[in-house]
Amino acid sequence: MRQKPNQHKLGDFMEGKGFYIVLFLCVAAIGISGYYLFSGLLGEPGGFGTEPSAVVSGQAALEEDQKPTDQVTPPADDQATAATDTQEKTPDQTEAAGQEKTNPDEEAAASSAYVWPIEGNVDRDFSLEVFAYDATMGDWRTHDGLDIAAELGAPVAACAKGTVTQVTTDDMMGVTVTIDHGQGMESVYANLADAVNVQEGTEVEAGTVIGTVGTSAISESAGASHLHFAMREYGVSIDPLNYLH
Repeated sequence: MRQKPNQHKLGDFMEGKGFYIVLFLCVAAIGISGYYLFSGLLGEPGGFGTEPSAVVSGQAALEEDQKPTDQVTPPADDQATAATDTQEKTPDQTEAAGQEKTNPDEEAAASSAYVWPIEGNVDRDFSLEVFAYDATMGDWRTHDGLDIAAELGAPVAACAKGTVTQVTTDDMMGVTVTIDHGQGMESVYANLADAVNVQEGTEVEAGTVIGTVGTSAISESAGASHLHFAMREYGVSIDPLNYLH
């Protein structure tokens, strides 16, 4: 049998399935070329892939800045301690913190300037809770002040600044002067001589002589000459030893 020339074979191939194979190859070549072309544009600095990447990076940075920082909250006790430590203390508060609590009489004594009305030993103490024997009256009784030993005629001075409110002669305590020192405080001077240097309304200072020691107190006449000195706070008798300096 006689064979066909090569040109005829090629023509028969193109007329058959070969035409479709060549067409597929052409389409595939075009697709591959387009893919590499598009990939090259995305990879270039000025290509299409730059802006989306920049937008994503910027958004991530913004979200990172907006994230709340982790804070460690100390316990309530630690917060209170820290607040107390950071508060600035005034000198008065610092001084008060180092002082021990005292009873009311001691606090008043520390804040008041009461001086002794006369120099001398205390022959009989203040006593409202314990009864003491009274040689003059011959019984056991309380004592609302101090009996300060002094010679007859010794000058008696005001224990602090104030105003004379009473000058009286008591049946039992004799010639008595009462001075108001303000804030409910009063001082009382009894068993004075008849002649006194003040009257009701007289303004006195600590150390102002108001009279002299006498023998006018009948209820205490059995003892040695002395000044009967008492103090009251809002009408209540208090121990002068807690106030005198």
